[in-house]
This record gives sequence, C-alpha cells and structure tokens, in this order.
Amino acid sequence: MPITVSLKEIIKASKNVYRYLSPTPLRYYQQLSVQIGAKAWLKHENHNPTCAFKVRGGINLLAQLTKTQRKLGLYTASTGNHGQSIAYAAQVYNAKAIVYVPKNANAGKVAAMQSYGARVVHFGDNFDQCRAAALEAADKNKGLFVGPTDEVLINGVGSYGLEIMNELPDVDVIIVPVGAGSGICGTSIVAKTINPKIKIIGVQSAQAPAQQLSWTNRELIEADSHTIAEGVATGVPFINTQKIMWKNVDEFVLVDDKEIIKANKILIETTHNLIEEASAATFAAALKIKSQLKGKNVVLIMSGGNISMQNLSSLIS
Repeated sequence: MPITVSLKEIIKASKNVYRYLSPTPLRYYQQLSVQIGAKAWLKHENHNPTCAFKVRGGINLLAQLTKTQRKLGLYTASTGNHGQSIAYAAQVYNAKAIVYVPKNANAGKVAAMQSYGARVVHFGDNFDQCRAAALEAADKNKGLFVGPTDEVLINGVGSYGLEIMNELPDVDVIIVPVGAGSGICGTSIVAKTINPKIKIIGVQSAQAPAQQLSWTNRELIEADSHTIAEGVATGVPFINTQKIMWKNVDEFVLVDDKEIIKANKILIETTHNLIEEASAATFAAALKIKSQLKGKNVVLIMSGGNISMQNLSSLIS
C-alpha cells in the first residue's frame, strides 16, 4: 500500500521521531520583531543532532525498514543535510548508508556523515548527477534508494509542524525555505489541516528559482542554480512536493543571495546561533514582505545551522 502524507500519518511518524529526538525550541525575538513589524518566532531546527530538520524524516524511515533492508543498505544523494539525516538514522538503527555528494560538497557536512558511519562518495558537479549515480548503485547492489522527497520522510519532518501548532496555536504566517520541498509540505499539511487560515509562504534564492517557477506556473520547470544557499539550491523540482505546494502554499518569495547574506548577519548577531543560508532566506523574505506581516504572529523556520567555515568567515569579515 503506497505511503500517503497526511496529518494522521505525521502524528504516527512523530512517535518514531521522539524515540530519538526531542522537540526543538520555538523562540520569540523582540529585535527581529521590530525589524519586520510583526511578532517574530524562530523554529530552531538547527538544534537537532544533525543541526537540520531532515533528521526527523530519516528516523521515521529507518524505523519502518526490515532488518534485511537495513543490511543491504540505503543509497541516496545529497548536498548535505539530507545525507546527514540518512547517515544519522542509519547509525541509530545499525544500517548501512551510502551517500553520493557533489565534488564541491560542504566539507563540514561530509565529515558529519562520515562520523555517523556512512560511506560518502564524491561524484559529479551537482545533486542531479549524484542522484543518478545513487540510483544505479542501489539497483546494482539490491539496496534501497532514498529520494529527498519520499513521503515517509515528509511525514517525519512534519513533526516540527506539530510542535509549532502545539506551542503557538494562534500562528498567522509560517515562512519556510524550499529545497526539495519536504519541510514546507509537512508543515503546510499540519497547519492547513488544523487551521486553513494560516498563511504558508515558501522562499527560495533568486539565484536558484526552479521551485518558485514551478509553483507559479503549475508545471515542472528546471532552472540554473548558482546560489550560496545550498539548502535551497534545487535546479530540478519534484512532482510530489510540487503537487502539495500547489494545494497548500499561499505565496512563494524569491530573495537575492545578497539579501540572504545580510539577513544571516542579523540572525547570527541577534540569536547567537549558527544559521545556514537557507534558514536566513526566511528572514530575508520577511524583511522583503514586512508590509504584509504587520502585527501578525510569524514563524520563520531555521531549517539548519550547517554553514561552512569558509562562508562563515566570509560573512564575519
């Protein structure tokens, strides 16, 4: 029976998630609130063990695999956070994980995957080349290929949407960075099912607009990706997450990389957290559309904190 994505399934998935993870903080920041003219709350997914939200999906996936599947191995492709999720969950469940990453992948994220016991294979120049190689390897070795938008992963990451609704039921707007789309899909399903009036806003870099173009035109559109924000650097959209976004996402904002860098400086100085560029895109979007947010309860998803040392040094200097 195919896996579906729904509030019911997300609630079921949360039971798997909380065997190994704790809810992440949802914090109100007065300084950020003043800057956007609204009540700004940050959902700190950067406080997860892998410093990113995707680990929730990995835990939910591994919880449902057989011992044979775990032994044969999981094959996936990633620019970083998804790979860490699979690597971490595989370690927890004593499974084999093989992650294909681009040759120029974030060194810190690669080191983290390896520390969890995953075998990391550098291949090609981008995610799509890695994905093709991982698919081929999984087929050859009778392993399980794991895509970044598999429904079982969406149900797992949707658990942070539950946490938002439990802690801040009167939220008005949730702004989510969009890479492959699992985060915004899980969050939007939870929020819209509980309260259809909640506004869901996606954000992507203007230097990597494939998801935004696909959402706007209601068809899959590929686009070049040259953004500093690797967490939203999707050049080829996914039909399953786009279909959910077409139904549940109210607005989709593009922000320039320069706006993301400026926003990240403010976030790091104000919150004293390490924030990666994809997370900072949400605050950049809030600054851009602040006239729409006046007086509202706004949650910005800090999807991860895995900024590279090179980018952090550049940001500070």
